[in-house]
Amino acid sequence: MTKIVLPPQPGPFSDVERIKEESNYLRGTLQQTMDYPISSGIPDDDNRLMKFHGSYLQDDRDLRTERQKQKLEPAYQFMVRVRTPGGVATAKQWLVMDELSDRVGNSTLKLTTRQAFQLHGILKWNVKQFMQDINDVLLDSLAACGDVNRNVMCNANPYQSTIHQEIFDWSAKLSEHLLPRTTAYHELWLNGEKMVDTQEKEIEPIYGSLYLPRKFKIAIAVPPANDVDIYSQDIGFIGIVEDDKLVGFNVLVGGGMGMTHGDDSTYPQLGRLIGFITPDKLLETAEKIITIQRDYGNRKERKNARFKYTIDARGLDWFKEELHRRLGWEIQAERPFKFEHTGDRYGWTKGEDGKWHFTLFIQNGRIKDFDGYPLKTGLREIAKIHTGEFRLTGNQNLVIGNVSTQKKRRIQALIEQYNITDGEHYSALRRNAIACVSLPTCGLAMAEAERYLPSLIDKIEVILDEAGIRDEEIVIRMSGCPNGCSRAAMGEIGFIGKGPGKYNLYLGAGFTGDRLNKIYRENIGEEEILAELRPILFRYANERLGGERFGDFTIRAGYVKAVTSGTNFHD
Repeated sequence: MTKIVLPPQPGPFSDVERIKEESNYLRGTLQQTMDYPISSGIPDDDNRLMKFHGSYLQDDRDLRTERQKQKLEPAYQFMVRVRTPGGVATAKQWLVMDELSDRVGNSTLKLTTRQAFQLHGILKWNVKQFMQDINDVLLDSLAACGDVNRNVMCNANPYQSTIHQEIFDWSAKLSEHLLPRTTAYHELWLNGEKMVDTQEKEIEPIYGSLYLPRKFKIAIAVPPANDVDIYSQDIGFIGIVEDDKLVGFNVLVGGGMGMTHGDDSTYPQLGRLIGFITPDKLLETAEKIITIQRDYGNRKERKNARFKYTIDARGLDWFKEELHRRLGWEIQAERPFKFEHTGDRYGWTKGEDGKWHFTLFIQNGRIKDFDGYPLKTGLREIAKIHTGEFRLTGNQNLVIGNVSTQKKRRIQALIEQYNITDGEHYSALRRNAIACVSLPTCGLAMAEAERYLPSLIDKIEVILDEAGIRDEEIVIRMSGCPNGCSRAAMGEIGFIGKGPGKYNLYLGAGFTGDRLNKIYRENIGEEEILAELRPILFRYANERLGGERFGDFTIRAGYVKAVTSGTNFHD
């Protein structure tokens, strides 16, 4: 039995490390807690463990004050993320998620920026049945959150059918290979037989009993599409296609978006390119990289525990030397590649194999029936006849994939019947927008995001129309806090919440996702936001060079300096 020994780290570990160590491989007292009938909430220690099982305890912050006045506990509810490697789900799985959202959730589905399903409003008493129901259609929520590798992303690639299938297969293999091996998930939720009575038995060959110091994210992209924001990942694999064949992957390491307001020791960072590997080396390389973070990541300060800080503290040369030592071989020199965009391409596209794919715009990833726009009902009816797949994109949109020519006519008729839009009539700014959930359910939210960004875009569109650049693609992102779920630090226009109705405004990110933005104005509200953006957008309309992107223009025009590394993000 191999025991994982961490290098010495002076000072006490964070309390979360204690919780993991005492949890008996993610069990803790969850069984008793979830069966406790007096409260709809759970203690903080168990909530930390619930994240590894794909769930967070939340409460409806819109109701907090009123419930306090009534001397009631908060309106507790669980959010559950459902793991979908590569963002691919069958029509049957879609229908089950749709039905569960009505039966135990808040009647909506959220498509996340990690290509996963997210359901809100699940009461404590319904969580176990929910887990069993998704298991019946081969879905689970294991490791959708927590200090482990999370849902592995890959390009939606509706126009590269053959390559997409290969890339998806690798994303699924990566996800499976890096799953926690504890049987706690099956014991707690699926009535599995209890397998482990003591921590003496090793059941986590990759992670060990402490798992990782923080969350870990992996994605695979295939140029020219960077729709997974590959530079934002802890590990990014860039598929290299030569002569229409996938020959391997360039490897990026150390990306991550989260930071803490007012603490310059925290910052977003982009992945650094370290070389090329062939496909047969993919799983081994990912595993060894993760073990470096397991052994050297900061377990004292969680705000400095992401992989980016591990690399920045020791240097990229140290990391490559350590990786080569663990692999026993050296990775090759990087291969050339070029990204052209981070967004999705909407409407019908015919793939290389003759199958059709329809990409539709889902504003902020929220699936529900809106007034005059029965989106959820329409997708349900499509799922009933669809024999292909649904692909959740990294931009919170949806691809109805692998549609035969015969089925295309029937699906197109349903698209028209339910007014399901591909998004082409929206402004290019709105089609390139992402917002996190934020209020009312996220406990970390400082300001609105999903509920507010659409109305802010309404007002910015007025300026775009006046300037004549409504169809100019500009990437805009909004997060309700600095944790980075919407990857706001990669928006050509980025907003990060500071307080109710107040945001930091960032400019200057790269259109293809290869440069971070920089703060332009701090702690401003809507009136100031519009006043600041108006002259910049008009100057861009009148002074941009041929093909010049908005983020590049704001740097050339002197509004912000280019960020060359996350380490100078605050300079």
